[in-house]
Amino acid sequence: MTSFPPDVMSNPRADRVKAVARLAHRKGREATGEFLAEGPQAVREALVAHRSNDQLVQEVYVVPGFLERHEEFTALLDAAKVRTYFVTGDVISAMADTKNPQGILAVVAMSQPQLPEVLASNPKLIAVLCRIQDPGNAGTILRAADAAGADAVILTKDSVDIYNPKAVRSTVGSLFHLPVLSDVDLDEFIVAAGERLQVLAADGYAAHNLDTLQDAAVLRAGSGADLPEHEPVLERPTIWLFGNEGQGLDEQEKDLAGYKVAVPLYGVAESLNVSTAATVCLYASARAQR
Repeated sequence: MTSFPPDVMSNPRADRVKAVARLAHRKGREATGEFLAEGPQAVREALVAHRSNDQLVQEVYVVPGFLERHEEFTALLDAAKVRTYFVTGDVISAMADTKNPQGILAVVAMSQPQLPEVLASNPKLIAVLCRIQDPGNAGTILRAADAAGADAVILTKDSVDIYNPKAVRSTVGSLFHLPVLSDVDLDEFIVAAGERLQVLAADGYAAHNLDTLQDAAVLRAGSGADLPEHEPVLERPTIWLFGNEGQGLDEQEKDLAGYKVAVPLYGVAESLNVSTAATVCLYASARAQR
């Protein structure tokens, strides 16, 4: 029988192990206000974010030998001053959601940014996920929003839980880079945003074409022309609405937008995956605004 030093957790059926494993499920997360960050990339970004919010990372679990293979984590853990436990491979497998955990995971407190704070920061670009159901899509859109320099990501009611382990993994650490608000009432959000931001709905059947809007933005940048009124303009501060994978945006969601914009399709594909379309739209706004 293999023996381990007394400071290494080796019982995969221990109460602490079970408590961490429950965070892979929504009920467990809701009961504690905590979620799992698994793997080097997610834990690294959580520890970096912990520098400005010392209540973020609650505890870290790591297998012996991991710190030797990833030397930067020693300094990150020392600086964060969070509780760190050494565990066996069997224990971290029992805790993790993934089949092949990468030797480290963290228990992280759910962030709770407030809408008034987000709007008071004079945002220029916000991505809104309307009833997005797939955690992979949600995480990918959040990552794209982060890369495009967006100021916030909002998930409306009936959207996937962004703290779902698959969603967290799909963000590849971007979850810790910008405000993310969940379970938001879309109508109330649009009213709160007022006229400070234009609202664009990504709709494959829209009359406005994203390529045309991008061309117009380039021409204005070269000529210094004023922004036109009563039409979508990519340079303006913008809220983008992205709809459900199977149904897209419903009529009520579209009606809340000032304009509907289509991403043109040049090939035979019937449509784009929502995360791909969102990436194209967010980058179009980001480029025009810069």
